[in-house]
Amino acid sequence: MADRLTRKSFLNSTLAAGVAPPLAMAQRPSSGRPKNVLFLLSDQHAPLKSGYMGDTVARTPNIDSLARTGTRFTNTYCTNPVCTPSRASILTGRYTHNHRTWNNTTPWPFEIKTMAHAFSRAGYCSSLIGKMHFVDAQTHGFDYRLDFNDWFQYLGPKSKIYAEELAQANSGSGNPQIDDLWRDYGDPWKSVRQKDDRKGFVHVGRASFLEEKDHFENFVARESVRFLKNHGKQQPFFLISSFLKPHDPFMPGSRFAKMYDAPQMPMPKTWNQQDFSTVPRETRERMEFNRPTPEVKDDAMAKQRIAMYYANVAHMDDTLGQVLAALREQDLEKDTIVIYSSDHGEMLGEHNLWQKFVFYDPSAGVPMIIRVPGMTQQNAECRTAVSQTQIFATLCELCGIPIPDGLDGGSMVPLLRQPERTLTPRVYSEFNLKTKNAKYMIREGDWKYNHYMNDTPELYNLKDDPDELKNLGASMKGKADEMRGKLFDWHRPEKVG
Repeated sequence: MADRLTRKSFLNSTLAAGVAPPLAMAQRPSSGRPKNVLFLLSDQHAPLKSGYMGDTVARTPNIDSLARTGTRFTNTYCTNPVCTPSRASILTGRYTHNHRTWNNTTPWPFEIKTMAHAFSRAGYCSSLIGKMHFVDAQTHGFDYRLDFNDWFQYLGPKSKIYAEELAQANSGSGNPQIDDLWRDYGDPWKSVRQKDDRKGFVHVGRASFLEEKDHFENFVARESVRFLKNHGKQQPFFLISSFLKPHDPFMPGSRFAKMYDAPQMPMPKTWNQQDFSTVPRETRERMEFNRPTPEVKDDAMAKQRIAMYYANVAHMDDTLGQVLAALREQDLEKDTIVIYSSDHGEMLGEHNLWQKFVFYDPSAGVPMIIRVPGMTQQNAECRTAVSQTQIFATLCELCGIPIPDGLDGGSMVPLLRQPERTLTPRVYSEFNLKTKNAKYMIREGDWKYNHYMNDTPELYNLKDDPDELKNLGASMKGKADEMRGKLFDWHRPEKVG
């Protein structure tokens, strides 16, 4: 950044222009330094697949350490169980029908501003290093940005290894980062990739042929560390370090792949336990046949995929730890709010399902940990259901930045102060909007209701049935109607087709 904006120069420039400076540019801790924000974001990390949540298979020492020093929100929901709409909700504080980023190919509307805009206006250096799935070339308020295309530049000829591990164009995995770049002339790797023996378009999983240092996660960690060293002390920063893993390809560095012996992997608790006749047709079809990775119908192949997912989680955790270590080494920890979350979960064989796209908790639920110096208690847990739309308002309040109008999620600061409080707010999620297969979720207290535009509704009592195996939609029609009414009060689904 050639013309680096300091807090002093920002105030001088606003005064010279006759503009009143923001009164709450950045709330100052007792040290006198404005609070920074480090937002660590992963992709497709299921809410229970961490050591701090009791998973004895997961190796997540760095995430676990963060959980011990902050507040873990154990009932957090994404707004849409797919990458682009979910990330748009995180950064705009709005549900999908309000930010209008309908799916993974919809550009984010320019007029809807993000957290980056709010923090930049308050004198922060707003920075994004890693994946955000913007779909087009808008920067959405970030002053400093490195993404997949910068990683491909770093890889040079080794990009071919990654292209082959994907096997086809996959913007969700960053190649291409922007679909439009390949639309006119097609996939440039199509006749160049060396094919493997996968039966679908997603590999079951194996160790990557990339060296560990060349993985996207290692690139994100290195560049985040560089940012902290070069810019961390010059002005307050809002930094998102965004990793791809554990999202597919389930191809971790070899060191992490060796941690797991596939035949020893436990099968999911709900594997082959679902009554297919009680679930929506589209869900049943996915339970019966997983088109991206047909091999997982076989238990041995399912265990291989599970093993490599856990290895991906371990690889991501290791690189996340490198960023947290740099925060300590640069003496920034005491002045920096740290948040960890993911954009959606992963079914990983639960209910015989893989990937995301559904409202069962392993897919629509996400991990979330927030550590605020001087505020959050050690090893605190908040069980109140919350939405990722609330992150925007929460970070603004913590940093003394005015909360913009139009956000759908309110601040979680009261829950950070008193995490033991048990509230029953309504939390929502949406998927496949603007199609005839649109579906919507509402959770209130122990109840979750899933409304399908043209399919079987679902009603679950999460206290009695935490695995969501007993659809009560038919047997408790009165409760289902009540929950549908509350859902429609929030947003009445739009008929399409």
